[in-house]
Amino acid sequence: MNVLSSPSPPHQLYNTHLSPSHTMSFYSTSSMSRKRKAEDDDPQAEDRMSSSPSNSPAPANRSLPTHRHNKRARSGVVGRPLALPRLLETLDAESLRSVLQSICSRHPEIGSEVENTAPRPSVPSALNVLKNYESALQSSFPFGGDQTSDYAYNRVKQQLMALLDALADFTPHFLPPNETQASQALSFLDGATDIIHRLPNWNTFQNTLHKQNAYEEIAGAWALAIREAAKRAGGLKLQYDGWDQKLAKHNQQAGGRLQEAVNVLSASIGWMGGQPQAQQNENRGDDISSVRQELLSGTYGSNLPVHVGPW
Repeated sequence: MNVLSSPSPPHQLYNTHLSPSHTMSFYSTSSMSRKRKAEDDDPQAEDRMSSSPSNSPAPANRSLPTHRHNKRARSGVVGRPLALPRLLETLDAESLRSVLQSICSRHPEIGSEVENTAPRPSVPSALNVLKNYESALQSSFPFGGDQTSDYAYNRVKQQLMALLDALADFTPHFLPPNETQASQALSFLDGATDIIHRLPNWNTFQNTLHKQNAYEEIAGAWALAIREAAKRAGGLKLQYDGWDQKLAKHNQQAGGRLQEAVNVLSASIGWMGGQPQAQQNENRGDDISSVRQELLSGTYGSNLPVHVGPW
């Protein structure tokens, strides 16, 4: 009769002698089971495991990124001239004009292009240039002594000639037919004449001829501008803008050297049927004086016609 051996009681299972390998396997299996159970209970654990780079499977044949900088071979700093735009930035206005004038002198075609491209000079800009020449003249006078002597003249002669040359060059530019607007021509002549008034009066007659010649030239310029203005609609400005008074004042400061222009202006306004403003003021003053005299003498109204009967 075969007697079946009964299974060992449960309490004897834990008393069974286990080998070290079996013990480690048991604890490892148990800990993995607990860990897996905790991960199953925590829904975020799976996300952390999936996002962990250590747990993500590395693709096959994956190469580590390499950071290579393509560096140019540097040949070292060497001296070189400035580029043209940087060079032009270093030049002041005077140096730039000198360079441009030199280039235009060597290449006339460039000079013609500059003349056709440059903006037309305005009256204020031209007068400003003349005033700069005048300032250079005034600053050249020696300190102390007689400012009208031959010694002073010799000290400032170069600056004086530069001013007179500039005046002779700018004046034709603002005269007809080159200048078609009467207001522009007259405005320039007004400012240029003021500059001539301020020129020195030298003791020596020969030195004073420069100023007298300037007056003669500016008088002819005034006459030309007035004649052309009288032919156009701008002639109305001669009558109503008070140019007759301005010109009369210039003539007085010039010692009568602008009388030619004054005569042309009077004739032009008379031809248009008007009367110079200065003469109108003079006539009006005479009329007021006459009325005052008649009132004082008691004869005012004696020359008026007497009306008989109803009006």
